[in-house]
Amino acid sequence: MTTRWLFGDQLGPHFIADHRGPLVMVESTAVFRRRRFHRAKAHLVLSAMRHRAAEIGDRLTYARADTYREVVGDIDDLEVIHPTSYAALRLVEEIGATVREPRGFATARGDFERWADGRGAKRLLMEDFYRRARVAHGVLMDDGEPAGGQWNFDHDNREPPPKGAETLGVTEPWWPSEDDIDAEVRDDLDRWERDGGVELLGRDGPRRFPVTRREALAALDHFVEHRLPEFGAHEDAVLEGDPWMAHSLVSAPMNLGLLDPLEVVERAETAYRSGAAPIASVEGFTRQVIGWRDYVWHLYWHQGEGYRRENALRATERMPRWFAELDGSATDARCLSHTLDRVAEHGWVHHIPRLMVLGSYALQRGWEPTQVTDWFHRAFVDGYDWVMVPNVVGMSQHADGGVMATKPYTSGGAYISKMSDHCGSCRFDPTVRVGEDACPFTAGYWWFLDRHRETFAGNHRMSRAVQGLDRLKDLGELVEQEDARGNRPP
Repeated sequence: MTTRWLFGDQLGPHFIADHRGPLVMVESTAVFRRRRFHRAKAHLVLSAMRHRAAEIGDRLTYARADTYREVVGDIDDLEVIHPTSYAALRLVEEIGATVREPRGFATARGDFERWADGRGAKRLLMEDFYRRARVAHGVLMDDGEPAGGQWNFDHDNREPPPKGAETLGVTEPWWPSEDDIDAEVRDDLDRWERDGGVELLGRDGPRRFPVTRREALAALDHFVEHRLPEFGAHEDAVLEGDPWMAHSLVSAPMNLGLLDPLEVVERAETAYRSGAAPIASVEGFTRQVIGWRDYVWHLYWHQGEGYRRENALRATERMPRWFAELDGSATDARCLSHTLDRVAEHGWVHHIPRLMVLGSYALQRGWEPTQVTDWFHRAFVDGYDWVMVPNVVGMSQHADGGVMATKPYTSGGAYISKMSDHCGSCRFDPTVRVGEDACPFTAGYWWFLDRHRETFAGNHRMSRAVQGLDRLKDLGELVEQEDARGNRPP
């Protein structure tokens, strides 16, 4: 009888619904010895795996071993749902397991490849992919036209935080309650660290993200009912007193396989159809789930394993220890300090601090992209190889030379000042680029452009900014200042 091997990100019912035979799951300590993961992430994954094993019962063999191979290597008739990384795929192929089609994504691999092949020389634009997915799955469609009369409500979803507000004022997210399995996981992590061999990053607790199907559905339903209506307008905004804003926090359970993306957007669409949530919020959320998330998954496989090593901007600096260790106290730059502290505490911040604070700083400083990718993978509870390679190499670090994004996602301090409340309590001034008060992002932005002037001079979205370099009378002083700063914390 065929045994199905479940990985730790294949925990939902859709990974076993068609299989009546035995199941096996392996908790490998070698995974945690090889890489230094965030403690909250290690806790989340191990808790989710152990909870799933307890739910399934005797039908599933749950093995705690050093490596996967020592458990599954001798199973004669073994099958696996397509893994989510090249490394895992190589392993199951070496073992000789039968690989089934991927699950947990809205668009099938074959459908994406047919779409990509049909593009010819045209870029694989996320917007085009997203619209095609909406039509194919009948999501937010009215008689063949997009609900609300337009495909994209980004213009309505880029509002800065409410002036003078400390929080967005929405209901807090749904929080899980820990149990004996969580306590066991925490004890095991303590022991692993105490015994040596396993080192973890950041802090752990209380658990903020679902580890069971029931918890994931509760978190999703609570978001749709209480937070989705306010999601859209301020989805790009940041408030120090409100780490969650109106975000769903369902990326972690989705990436564990506890939720299917189509059921997630179906619940959001139901809220729109009933008048409980506006189209701008629902469309923005839908775009993230079956647009961006699926697009990233497919690009990971479409671009090939070598994509992770792309380095079009020839960035070679090492990530400094203070950043890698999530030491917010090392820097006076309030946005950096606060964001690193949040990641240390939760293993999570939403997409704007990831992209426009952490990623932008790494890009401006010229850090080697594979190091940045690895750090994001390890430091975030929802970070997996398929997630972070395209998001960091393509989107954040522009290391693919424009395959994914037509321009680098970086800015001076003015953007951070507009979209957050960080700058009000910062000793640096976002309008100053040279001197003691110079904002490291404002100075860093021009420093980055100057280093890559030739690369971006012909980019229609960057040419005006590049031309602006010639109007900076203090450019020489700025470059000298930033060259001297290097990787020292600002």
